[in-house]
Amino acid sequence: MMTVLVEEIDAGSRDAGVAAHYGDPMAEQRLLETAVGLIDRSNRDVIAVPGEERAGWLHTLTTQHLSALGPNQASELLVLSPHGHVEQHAYVTEDGTTSWLDTEPSAGEGLLKYLEAMRFFTRVEPRDATLEVAVLTLAGPAAAAVVGGLAEPRLGAVPGPKFAAGSVPPGPTSRYDVRPFMGGLARRVPLGIDLLVPRDSLEEIRKVLDVPPAGLLAYEAIRVAHRIPRLGWETDHRTIPAEADFLAAAVHLDKGCYRGQETVARVHHLGRPPRRLVLLHLDGITTDNPPSHGTPVTLDGREVGFVGTAVRHHELGMIALAVIKRAVADDARLQVGESAAAIDPA
Repeated sequence: MMTVLVEEIDAGSRDAGVAAHYGDPMAEQRLLETAVGLIDRSNRDVIAVPGEERAGWLHTLTTQHLSALGPNQASELLVLSPHGHVEQHAYVTEDGTTSWLDTEPSAGEGLLKYLEAMRFFTRVEPRDATLEVAVLTLAGPAAAAVVGGLAEPRLGAVPGPKFAAGSVPPGPTSRYDVRPFMGGLARRVPLGIDLLVPRDSLEEIRKVLDVPPAGLLAYEAIRVAHRIPRLGWETDHRTIPAEADFLAAAVHLDKGCYRGQETVARVHHLGRPPRRLVLLHLDGITTDNPPSHGTPVTLDGREVGFVGTAVRHHELGMIALAVIKRAVADDARLQVGESAAAIDPA
């Protein structure tokens, strides 16, 4: 089987170190849409947070309601700047003795630095666990049958502006079921099942699972089609949570104070985030290549946003997640590089 690494396609990609595809990216996409494939996402950074005060400590530092996060539960969280801009995004998975935070490649160093700076006298011991734990993902409608016993992901509804205090139930806004799996953990998420497993057992786990592999290109195409944002791709230095659709999965709007909370509350109650996340359909006539991250989105020659992730989807053609100005109408005739672009309003 041919394995093409991400860096062989894009030498500067932050996703270097894992397979982009195994010879046929479109067939791998169809596999993820119709059955199940195993994606190597072992380039993700992992931080371990043991210590008896970890849940309450993470609760105070992040956007998520985590004070009662229990064993075999997981959620998502953000770390914001004092002005409410998104600095970090991570999944948090609790096993009863340790909270495991997995985040984007190269983002772990910044997240760990922040956590260490905020320890003070709290009984927690955050550490880099990337060399201990790796992430694999089973994606597709048959993923649940490969690792059984996991409930469907649950995401709470985002309350409307000016909601009554106390009307948002306490607890994580996203709730992902977790169970032990081959010396690690299996976590049910919207696109399938993430496996946080010992890095030195990867080959054994692949053999035991006996699931066809799919590359990161296929996984990214599915992610884009499902409009799931990614830190560093659909965010920039001034992104606030409401602009990149992080509210439902990673932000509890009634949990009390945390860094950047004032901006989140003000924008939500006014109902006017400056930008929004959209799915674009690109005509694909003038070029076969998806535009690169950061390519400007223009309207009548004016820049109104940027491309986060662009992919060639096996059914939808060339599509992209983009962050654009909120005032841009859904029927606007946009341009992305050489391609005409239209917003998918669904």
